Amino acid sequence: MGNVIGIQISCDAIFSVCLSCTLKKAANVRQLEDNLLALETQLQKLIEAKDDVLMRVLTAEQQRMRRLNQVQGWLSRVERAKREVDELMRHSSQEKAKLCLGGFCSKNCISSYKFGKEVAKLLRDVENIMSEGAFETVAERIPEAAVDEINCDPTTVGMESIFEEVWKSLGKESVGIIGIYGMGGVGKTTLLTRINNKFVKTPKPFDVVVSVVVSRDLRLEKIQHEIGKRIGLYNESWTNRGFEEKADDIFKILSKKKFVLLLDDIWERVDLIKVGVPLPSAKIKSKILFTTRFRDICGLIEADEKFKVECLSEEKAWELFQKKVGEDTLNSHPDIPDLAQTVAKECGGLPLALKTVGRAMACRKTTEEWRYAIQLLRRSSAEFLGMEKEVYPLLKFSYDSLPSDKIRSCLLYCSLFPEDVSIQKSRLIDFWIGEGFLDDTDSSGVRNQGYYIIGVLLRACLLEEEGSYCVKMHDVIRDTALWIACEIEKEKENFLVRAGVGLREAPEIEKWEGVRRVSLMRNQIGFLSEVPTCPNLLTLFLEDNRLAMINRDFFQSMHSLRVLTLSRNRFLNEFPFGIVRLVSLQSLEMSGALIKKLPKELKSLVNLKCLNLEFTAALHTIPRQVMSSFTKLRVLRMFRGGMATSDETAAEDNVLFGGGESLVEELFSLKHLDMLTFNLKSSRALHRFSSARKFQICSRSISLQCFDDSKSLDISCLADLKNLDRLSVDDCELLEELKIGYTEEVQKARQPHAFHRLGSILVRNCCKLRDLTWLVFLPKLTHVRIFDCSAMEEIISVEKFSDYLETMRNVEPLAKLEYLHLEDLPNLKRIYWKPLRLTDISVIRCPELKQLPLDSKSAGQRKIRIRGKEDWWKKLQWENEATQNAFLPFFSAR
Repeated sequence: MGNVIGIQISCDAIFSVCLSCTLKKAANVRQLEDNLLALETQLQKLIEAKDDVLMRVLTAEQQRMRRLNQVQGWLSRVERAKREVDELMRHSSQEKAKLCLGGFCSKNCISSYKFGKEVAKLLRDVENIMSEGAFETVAERIPEAAVDEINCDPTTVGMESIFEEVWKSLGKESVGIIGIYGMGGVGKTTLLTRINNKFVKTPKPFDVVVSVVVSRDLRLEKIQHEIGKRIGLYNESWTNRGFEEKADDIFKILSKKKFVLLLDDIWERVDLIKVGVPLPSAKIKSKILFTTRFRDICGLIEADEKFKVECLSEEKAWELFQKKVGEDTLNSHPDIPDLAQTVAKECGGLPLALKTVGRAMACRKTTEEWRYAIQLLRRSSAEFLGMEKEVYPLLKFSYDSLPSDKIRSCLLYCSLFPEDVSIQKSRLIDFWIGEGFLDDTDSSGVRNQGYYIIGVLLRACLLEEEGSYCVKMHDVIRDTALWIACEIEKEKENFLVRAGVGLREAPEIEKWEGVRRVSLMRNQIGFLSEVPTCPNLLTLFLEDNRLAMINRDFFQSMHSLRVLTLSRNRFLNEFPFGIVRLVSLQSLEMSGALIKKLPKELKSLVNLKCLNLEFTAALHTIPRQVMSSFTKLRVLRMFRGGMATSDETAAEDNVLFGGGESLVEELFSLKHLDMLTFNLKSSRALHRFSSARKFQICSRSISLQCFDDSKSLDISCLADLKNLDRLSVDDCELLEELKIGYTEEVQKARQPHAFHRLGSILVRNCCKLRDLTWLVFLPKLTHVRIFDCSAMEEIISVEKFSDYLETMRNVEPLAKLEYLHLEDLPNLKRIYWKPLRLTDISVIRCPELKQLPLDSKSAGQRKIRIRGKEDWWKKLQWENEATQNAFLPFFSAR
């Protein structure tokens, strides 16, 4: 019985313990669930707080600030806590299940108890981290680097010299603003990048260097934002400020700093004051550098110094091209290096073209591919070489930015000329007049318009200056212009250009259909036998060929033709009669042709505005009233044209060409004439000509030929020709003296600018002429050429000059003379007794000339070229041996 009672007591005790355990387990489950829910809620709040802090941090970092270490530490603790909570949450269901299991207390209870403690601890940790996250500031400003390095192509070649010049200019106190200009693709951006990166590696004379790409679409707000980013202003609130407010902020910071502002690719004037940039001054020792394609921009932004970035020399261009092609390709065949040099030359020294073509040819290892590339480049069809995708569109931006369609058409017109040819400005303007590009309602200003347009194209770096009288079009610019004319604007322009490519026959007549301008200049075409159909043709260039025959009907369908040039066709001795039907013709050039006479039917060309008959040595007959029928004529060029004869006898209906009075009289009826080059062959014709007021302004070049009626000729009457720039005296075999009646009284009466433009003198075959002392009265004289004057002993006579000393007070004779060519002067002993600033001297068959007007000072002043026979050079007398040695490197035998 006792045993039964004992068992009963033990069972009750066990039941009591299990009931207590069960109740406790239930409480633990509830507490764990509460803690897990609280932990999940607090973690979510912590993550939200972390996201807010991180947003503040990222915004600050966009303003070039650095996050605080304590903020970074807190963010790391948040991430660590999140990982730990995530790990606990993955095991929470399992641990709650253990607590809910029936049966006796065991190790499950112990495990769940530990889990619960971990949850409670992590909940406290999350709450503590949450309390630490109330940051007043999350980031601090970091000291700005003076300059940020910009990544650029390391293969820069040939820019060392211009880089050093610009860098030196940066060091000048007097220079605040520097303009760098040049054509597209020439390397201006590369130069500016190199200057920026130079500041990284040199001691920092400036507080900050700011680099901004402006580009064609000028937006001052964009410039402000780029400057703001660099100087720590840029944030969301700042970008929402007004334009003037941002300008004030920029000014307040930059005015307290010594800064460099680099502005790349400017297309129009940038008002830096409006942007907020303080301009350099005696107080503000900062610098502004900019690049542009337009020289005008340098003036508009008031650059203190300007630098033009030129194309690479042939040597440097080849060096760059080799780097882009690679040695592996160049060594793949013995002929490829020579072919590669030809390809490189076709790129004209333009770095962008050299890089583009070089990359395209880098893996082409057969000679056939290289020869084909040369063909493509020479006919401006370089699609597979990448020019059409990378180079031409870049240069087209310059074309698009020109001020008007008229100027754009004038640029495209220049591509009609062959590669590498110098284009005479005056001739180019003649063609533009003929095409109707220039407004000729104002007769006095039509040529000025032409020179203005040439200036626009020069300043846009789309043309290059070639001396005073010519321009030149870079090969790649020309290719781009032809691409525009033949592809982009084919409907409006449509050129057929085969200039300077060695053609022996004209292109097939099918290719002429629909074209508006054709250029076949500088070829070897001998016959034009087929008749093309081209009613839209406006310009036809046939000059400098071997034309001997032109089909009489060749011009029959060219009803719209305005400009025609047949110049320098040495085998063309008959005037092409079909020209008389070209009633729309406005510009006709026959210079240098060997035609003998003009047909009287030429009168039908009533719209003619420009006529060029210069250097037509065989021309002897012009029918009466032909010249006077050209009532719209503006330009008449007859310099050194016509057979050199004094015979004035003629058939009743003819005027013998040569510069007689009768032809002069016909010119009086040309009311619109504003450009004249002419021949005169008698004293009477000279004085009749010089007395006409209209010729005093429009005359540019005069040739005095066959003055058989004069032994002494006073050319003072030419002093009033205000625009006379060229004078020749030819075949005056009786002429002993040329002079200017320039007494002091005459000087006072005459305008002070007499002969003020006369720069070029030619004297030929005047066998009795003794000197040219009158040249001392030409203040602008630069070129003198003298041939076949057997009696001439000195150029400037000492005796005659002494008579002019009183008149020549405060005047330095021959001060601008640069070029002197002397040939077949067997008795010439002296040029001038004082040193001259010559740059080019050529002496041929002048055996008695033993001294040149040069001394030791002349050698150091400038480079000079001296040409002559070796034996003549050896007999020259110098002031000393050192002077002779100084000039020796400049001599070349011929």
